[in-house]
Amino acid sequence: MDDGQDRNASDRDTPVREPPGRDASFAAGTRAPPRNDAARPAQQRASPNVDPSALPHAAVLCRDCLTLTTKAELWGGDATPANTATPYPDLCPDCHSERLIAHDELTALTIAHIDCDAFYASVEKRDDPSLQDKPLIVGHDGGRGVVTTACYVARRYGVRSAMPMFQAMRACPHAVVIRPAMAKYKAVSQHLRALFREVTDIIEPVSLDEAYLDCTGVDADPRQDAILKDGVAAATPTIARTADGEPVVRALARTAQRIEQEIGITVSIGLSSNKFLAKLASDLQKPRGFSVIGPNEAAAFLAPLPVRKINGVGEATARRMEAAGIATIGDLQRLTRDELIARFGRFGRRLADYARGEDHRSVSTARGSKSVSAETTFAVNRATAAELKEALAPLCERVASRLQVSGYAGRNIVLKLKTADFKILTRNLQLPSPTQRAAQLFASGAHLIDREADGRMFRLIGIGVSDLGPATSADPPDLFDNTPLT
Repeated sequence: MDDGQDRNASDRDTPVREPPGRDASFAAGTRAPPRNDAARPAQQRASPNVDPSALPHAAVLCRDCLTLTTKAELWGGDATPANTATPYPDLCPDCHSERLIAHDELTALTIAHIDCDAFYASVEKRDDPSLQDKPLIVGHDGGRGVVTTACYVARRYGVRSAMPMFQAMRACPHAVVIRPAMAKYKAVSQHLRALFREVTDIIEPVSLDEAYLDCTGVDADPRQDAILKDGVAAATPTIARTADGEPVVRALARTAQRIEQEIGITVSIGLSSNKFLAKLASDLQKPRGFSVIGPNEAAAFLAPLPVRKINGVGEATARRMEAAGIATIGDLQRLTRDELIARFGRFGRRLADYARGEDHRSVSTARGSKSVSAETTFAVNRATAAELKEALAPLCERVASRLQVSGYAGRNIVLKLKTADFKILTRNLQLPSPTQRAAQLFASGAHLIDREADGRMFRLIGIGVSDLGPATSADPPDLFDNTPLT
């Protein structure tokens, strides 16, 4: 959750604009965002504590056009630029955006933390553009009310989440106060989760506006990737891919774009090898950030941070540590595991792991996955059953792949259609036995399409499977014939 700390705040008199949630041209890569070197954190173009000039084969991703290449490729195959005073290219060679990420472990990491930027306030500003440049507080006004969320404009005046409302209004008397609309925020959260499921089915919601994603799918040799070219790619680490075969880092950047385009708010993403580091990374560049912390740099990155950055270290524990001379994570790193256990009991084990950038918690949800689905929006609306089935086939393959990777099967097949006037239709078909086969998904979806293709124009189609369970009883021999999917 965005806790209200304005980490990039400057003087309150500086003009402030909210992160661009409604301007799709940024996300589409048709123009580069305005340059503001003074306000832009260094980590926006490279991971913390990593000198890009020391990474000749670091992967580089443009967050706007989604070009994925290597640093050496950007320099025309030369890993060391002639002008060493400028060790990293400023702009993407394809779209001229400066929103580049470079890291030697960029394509190998699979654990992400996605956090909405000032979530409630961003939704309210999306729905009322007249609020865009105004300080906005979401919360209950009155003597005993507290701030639920403050937008980034209001934060420049010292307004913070959980602050008593009377203090917030004293700090920013001209702020606009809106009461929370939880039903609306829950609907937006459901839309967010649907987009997350396009990347992975392993999602651990933390709250309405943040979640962990385990994007582990399959690995592939980078030399098979058409974007990472020629001999340069051979020196790049293996590319971690989602179950759909897309490089994880690009899938996450694409999801951030879709959130801006389809929902109208922005998110910050942290990518790493575990939940602890991913959470820290997502907090580095808010708003609209994308930061990477790799395991190879974790200990050095963590060392100067205050111990309060560790999950579970509250004010009381932090004071106890500081009284014992432990103010930074580096101070913890100098203690052995046994010493930490002797001082802090069982929590000492976790402190020892976190201090070294280790976190053995898995990304999971208590309820498990409820459904697996995939959908696509057409560039040109389609009407006939044949056109819809043509689009359905690859979606069935994607869903089947996800089911097989996760070890699930389901018996309830759901067809989703969106008409040209944006009306959503869902149709269900219950199977006698669970399935994880693309052929069965296609046969069921095609049957539902035949009932719905009556001349109406459709702009979107999706296929999903719910009523999930272990795949051990999936696809008995008599459930379907072996006709190949065409």
